Amino acid sequence: MNHKVGQFKTQLSQHILQLQQQYKDFRLYDFGSYALNRLTPKQGYMVETQLAYGLKSRQRFDLFRSQQPLPHRPLIVFVHGGAWLHGDKKDYQFIGESFAKEGYDVVVMNYHLAPQHIFPTYIHDLHLLLNHLQQSAEQLQICAENLVLMGHSAGAFNVMSALYHPQSASIDHSQIRAIIGLAGPYHFDYKNDPICAGAFDQAVPYQQVMPYYFVKNSSTRHYLFIAEKDKIVGHFNSHDLDRVLKEKGNHSHLIHIPKLGHITIVGSLSSLFSRFFQTKSQVLWALEDAFKS
Repeated sequence: MNHKVGQFKTQLSQHILQLQQQYKDFRLYDFGSYALNRLTPKQGYMVETQLAYGLKSRQRFDLFRSQQPLPHRPLIVFVHGGAWLHGDKKDYQFIGESFAKEGYDVVVMNYHLAPQHIFPTYIHDLHLLLNHLQQSAEQLQICAENLVLMGHSAGAFNVMSALYHPQSASIDHSQIRAIIGLAGPYHFDYKNDPICAGAFDQAVPYQQVMPYYFVKNSSTRHYLFIAEKDKIVGHFNSHDLDRVLKEKGNHSHLIHIPKLGHITIVGSLSSLFSRFFQTKSQVLWALEDAFKS
């Protein structure tokens, strides 16, 4: 009996240490993104901030315009992570700069956060943004016919759910050329999850929420990035989604990024550090692959 109690205490201690490390990782990322943005070049692109796509204060986006846009005028919509609990578009200036200099216009959005707003509120925000971009393309001087949805972590879940959740009928899927998911959680049980349980209705089974269960045939191309050292989101999420996408006749491509973890995979997209890692070059390859197809 004492042996079992001791074993339980050891397991509990290990679990608490893991949670503490995950919390530190998120706080470290907050500091890291602040430092990245402070060092991000301010030249080579134009940016408009705090543009509205809805009436609520969190329904805002920043638009980074390339000064040398590609001929087909692709538009990347980036959705941040943060376990649906925190994060802000202002932390991702480095994303806008990094891809605007490559010829892409970039939208970086805010959305409603948990626990005040739970699923599917933040998916509805993305639908609202996409409809706004498509309806206001001329006014915004953008091309919304060649959209790429790119999300990190919770943001990757959001972009995949925007396309495949049953409530996604309100958007024009034909204009979404590709989805790029960075370390996304697409197929997991959030029941009593110590990090993100507050982002979901605990009375609703995950099988009624996860995009894995709603995949259908689509012309959109899918590029699923896995960080080799990710200790927060299990690799099985991307492997499971890749399998079901292909079973439904979709394009899907798994891309493994060595050396990086759950947080650093997005930080490595910064033009300050992208030459040291494979992430940005692989994202650019995925973008080129999507538009040549």
